[in-house]
Amino acid sequence: MVTKQIKQLEAAKANLARLETAVAKHLQKELAGLPQAYGFDSLQSFFRAVTAASGGKGKGKGSGAAKPRKAAGSKRRKRAVITDATRATVKKLVEAGKSGAEIAKEVGVSLPSVQNIKKALGLVKARK
Repeated sequence: MVTKQIKQLEAAKANLARLETAVAKHLQKELAGLPQAYGFDSLQSFFRAVTAASGGKGKGKGSGAAKPRKAAGSKRRKRAVITDATRATVKKLVEAGKSGAEIAKEVGVSLPSVQNIKKALGLVKARK
């Protein structure tokens, strides 16, 4: 009984190996025909066109999936530079009773940056 199942398993493995080989050959043939299918005379010119269409930025080996692009017109924020003057302004505004969001908007930094500055200056009450 077990011997019969082992033989069936070996036959299935052999069939799988044949199918994998056939698929690999078919895939290789299909990939080799892509440049001609899209009107390119060589693989190099096809590759240059694909690279140019993708923005010219190769992801490199093992990079995984492509990152989603932001909507057109959206601007990327620059990193805020926290200087001593920024810290002094935050301290002055905290002492004036302004909220963290108001301070962030006025100084031009993010709310977490304001919170980090307040914590560094010892302006945050300790939790109990």
